[in-house]
Amino acid sequence: MSERYDLLLQGGTLVTPNGREQADLGLRQGRIAAIGDLKPAQAAERIDCRGLTLLPGVIDSQVHFREPGLEHKEDLESGTRAAALGGVTALFEMPNTNPSTLTAADLEAKFERARERAWVDHAFYIGAAAENLEELATLERLPGCAGIKVFMGSSTGSLLVDDETLLAEVLRRGRRRVSVHAEDETRLRQRLSLIEEGAGPEQHPHWRDAETARLATERLLRLAREARRRVHVLHVTTAEELPLLADAREIATCEVTPQHLTLEAPDCYERLGSLAQMNPPIREARHRAALWEGVRQGLFDVLGSDHAPHTLAEKQGQYPRTPSGMPGVQTLLPLMLDHVAAGRLTLERLVDLTAHGPQRVFGLLGKGRLALGYDADITVVDLEAKREITGSWLASKCGWSPFEGLQVTGWPVMTVIRGEVVMREDELQGPPRGRPLRFQEGD
Repeated sequence: MSERYDLLLQGGTLVTPNGREQADLGLRQGRIAAIGDLKPAQAAERIDCRGLTLLPGVIDSQVHFREPGLEHKEDLESGTRAAALGGVTALFEMPNTNPSTLTAADLEAKFERARERAWVDHAFYIGAAAENLEELATLERLPGCAGIKVFMGSSTGSLLVDDETLLAEVLRRGRRRVSVHAEDETRLRQRLSLIEEGAGPEQHPHWRDAETARLATERLLRLAREARRRVHVLHVTTAEELPLLADAREIATCEVTPQHLTLEAPDCYERLGSLAQMNPPIREARHRAALWEGVRQGLFDVLGSDHAPHTLAEKQGQYPRTPSGMPGVQTLLPLMLDHVAAGRLTLERLVDLTAHGPQRVFGLLGKGRLALGYDADITVVDLEAKREITGSWLASKCGWSPFEGLQVTGWPVMTVIRGEVVMREDELQGPPRGRPLRFQEGD
């Protein structure tokens, strides 16, 4: 008797741990049950994937969805909808909401909000602060917790951890990898006075200069070594940080974002104004070139969008009072597929940054590979499709993207999560079915 599957994806090119291979994918009970020539098999549904490429489901390990407290910018439904439309199957959401995510009750409240509203699988970070210091080791192991997030530079409420003694104590509490926004707060405060009256966002990388990032990353790595604590440095932006991180591979992993690989100063500020403003900033060409070299050399472990939406009205204020951040979860994959088409990185390296890397760095269970027994999370892409990123396609509540109007080659055409088709040809297949993620080091 032939095997029977819930869904057969037939005739596509798969990117597996063995490389690229043309094969069928048989999905059963939410997992990958078979890879190979499955034409004789029976299936409840078959989808012809000839001419398409099947990637392990894209994992975006840094998004800010603003719920609770700032839902006019984004919420868990709209943010995860954007993710699914962009081919993202799982994500980690950050704690700088209002209120901040600091306690077990805060974490549970987020999962309650996400229930039956989240389109993709998800985890939430706990923020480190003085008031929850003693609980961090317990909090980081709660089900669905992505780990502890530290803001060394300015953030929401009490989430700022700029005191070295406090940061050292945070790193001593717990065992899981700590994710860190590394900017030196003291230098930021000192340099704010350099912003002239009437200055525009082109001053942003001057205020938050490369030394601001380097100082913080150097301090973090020193304290991490002393505490023997693994750390993950988010959105690295400078050439000066790369040798520090290369010398700290025993203790540190790191992330790069699509926008820092795609945009550069001063051009982005001239074209986009405050829409290009984010922390750490988009920097000049030498830094962008260094980041690409870091990608080629294998230094970066993870690609994260740092999706951080604000409304156009908020962005149109007077710098430096304009908020920093831009949407990005929906455009992460189209941008990077376009870089693949242009020859800047291989498809295999993109899969390493968006699936194998997040699974490895954060210890995700059942995610990140096209392999037997893994969750059937699959991002199906058309590598030859030529499309334009348009406002009508964007799902984020903020209603804009710095990449609107950009012509790209390569496009997500189907998002499959645990064997269920969630998006096909730019249309969501409801209802939302996202579930909490599971981690090796969680309870």
